[in-house]
Amino acid sequence: MLHSPFHAPPTNSSTYALPIKAPSAPQPSIRVSLASRLGFTSRQEVEKGEGVVNADEKDVDVESNVPVKESLERPLVFISAIFVGMALCLMIILLLGFGASALLYECLMDGSWMRMALLATVPFFGLFGLFFAICIFTDLFQVIGPIRAVTSNSRCYSSIRPDIFKAYQIGFRPSHITIQMPVYKEGLDSVIIPTVTSLKAAISHYELNGGTASIFINDDGLQLLPEDEAQARRDFYTDNNIGWVARPKHGVDGFVRGGKFKKASNMNFALNISNKTEDVLTEMIEIRKSYTNGGDITESEQDELYKAALDKVLDDDGKAWADGDIRMGEYILIIDSDTRVPVDCLLYGAAEMFLSPEVAIVQHSAGVMQVVGDYFENGITFFTNQIYSAIRFAVGCGEAAPFVGHNAFLRWQAIQSVASKAPDGSDLFWSESHVSEDFDISLRVQMAGNFVRLATYHGDEFKEGVSLTVYDELSRWEKYAFGCNELVFNPLYTWLWKSPFTPLFRKLIWSNMQMSSKTTILAYIATYYALAFGLPLTILNYFLIGWENGYIDSFYIESWKIFVALLVVFSGLGNVCLAILRYRLGEKSLLGALLENFMWMPMFAVFFGGISFHLFLALCAHMFSINMEWGATAKEAVASNFFKEVPKIFKSFKWMYAFTIPVVGGMIYLGKFAPAGYDISIVTAIVPLAVMLSSHILLPFMLNPALMILKY
Repeated sequence: MLHSPFHAPPTNSSTYALPIKAPSAPQPSIRVSLASRLGFTSRQEVEKGEGVVNADEKDVDVESNVPVKESLERPLVFISAIFVGMALCLMIILLLGFGASALLYECLMDGSWMRMALLATVPFFGLFGLFFAICIFTDLFQVIGPIRAVTSNSRCYSSIRPDIFKAYQIGFRPSHITIQMPVYKEGLDSVIIPTVTSLKAAISHYELNGGTASIFINDDGLQLLPEDEAQARRDFYTDNNIGWVARPKHGVDGFVRGGKFKKASNMNFALNISNKTEDVLTEMIEIRKSYTNGGDITESEQDELYKAALDKVLDDDGKAWADGDIRMGEYILIIDSDTRVPVDCLLYGAAEMFLSPEVAIVQHSAGVMQVVGDYFENGITFFTNQIYSAIRFAVGCGEAAPFVGHNAFLRWQAIQSVASKAPDGSDLFWSESHVSEDFDISLRVQMAGNFVRLATYHGDEFKEGVSLTVYDELSRWEKYAFGCNELVFNPLYTWLWKSPFTPLFRKLIWSNMQMSSKTTILAYIATYYALAFGLPLTILNYFLIGWENGYIDSFYIESWKIFVALLVVFSGLGNVCLAILRYRLGEKSLLGALLENFMWMPMFAVFFGGISFHLFLALCAHMFSINMEWGATAKEAVASNFFKEVPKIFKSFKWMYAFTIPVVGGMIYLGKFAPAGYDISIVTAIVPLAVMLSSHILLPFMLNPALMILKY
């Protein structure tokens, strides 16, 4: 046990000691350099063969004595490139074919060429519609396209477990894995202990196979909790050999918790404390060796030096609390505080990283761990499962794998290689200037030449929590929209000297990443803009069609046509095709998948129809440098009822209602009481806006199960 003022002394019988105890693991090398250990740091170096892999710094096939690059022997799949290319062709035909030809015809008819200026809108609306077009061809390929790629391994996709026997043959030895878990104020008994119990089972299995692993908790709530709760956490960490770091509250002695979403700065703080400790320990070991004429340091001596190094770092910092083993292993398994992991995930994760040295991140697909079981959580569970099904199909067909920020193995050296420096000299492994820090680091490691891979061979054994309330789910979508705008655009006031686009976005556009992957990333980002601008553009359409119908250029596509197309493609074709895909993959019966998909369709029609206002505010907040912050998503249910929720709804959504209710009043006036020439009674103008406004107004009520609890 470390001599630190920030943990409790051990007791003879601890309430918090878990039944599966991980023994103290041999410590990993200090700040491992995979360049020397593995020989590879990027895809380019692997393809050149400039390095070899195993414990002896050689990755040699024992029979042929030839370097083995397992993942580079995997096929590259280009199915997605085909349907993304077809989607691009469709957008070009619609916008530059039909749209431009309509403008040209009108110009030739009346001799006015001013309308050709409308072509300037083509790039914007092309991006808005790109995801829609990709979905059309994705749906078709789900029904009639090949699916073998979804059930086999490829360069960026693993549906089959790595060959452990082959890995051992060519020198695999299970490396030390650090399980990094950022936490905040989650309940110890209800959230943290069940997660750690799951981790201890995985660690025990890994140790039986010759590996070592440690848990590293980045506790952002420890210094904020009441003393009795904080002490209970420290006791639990000590009793279960958990290393942890906790930083001060924002504003204490001038300390700043950076970023709008504090997860990135929390992890950066903890990782910097870890690295400083390793640096001090390295110096102490060198000094000790100099006194022993280069003799070996025993394990007990190294433990003593480590304790002294950690104490020195904490004394020098003066603000951090830490205890336990906080040194980083060769690989990191990053998880959320409400996670369950497969028992054998560490062994297969280490083997996959060993066999694929150019892979920086292995993202695992996951199931959902439900907490409440009400209809909202059930709906979000269904949606999350559908998203993972779509991701598995897309990545299996050759798309770039996503990194969602948890349930993923990271190569520590690859993460260090793309880090930047903060003004105070500390390392920024995770971007504190982006709320989508996971998307940011995924782009950085891929542009540096590494791969991100999706693994599905654990099925839904990885479990993650989902939003428990409509407030949390809306905040999540706002954060995503804000984060995408951060990645693409600089704030408006900086455009004169920084240009509109961020350096990261410009680097992405000109990088050597696969073109279809770049196109898909752009389509994904543009989806948030399409959703955000849905309400303002529908209001504009209401007046244009209502007052100028018949006088608008045929280049203009009215909202009614878009509304019908969205219903057909997303609510109809999308649900049918995804059900057929799940049937083809053996995940579900066809009828069962169809019934499940259409059962939840009304809920998500209301949800996606009612988020435009909120996403638009998030985009404007970043563009105009308006402060907007988000806290951690709730991990456990909070008791509520009708009488608590109604005031909360009007408090949380007051600006939305302040906007939508007057618009509804204006529609009623223009439809029934406005004088002739100013009235709007055209169905195709009214229906799209009426549906969108209704969804906004009803969303907080229809998607709030707590309103059904009519008791104190």
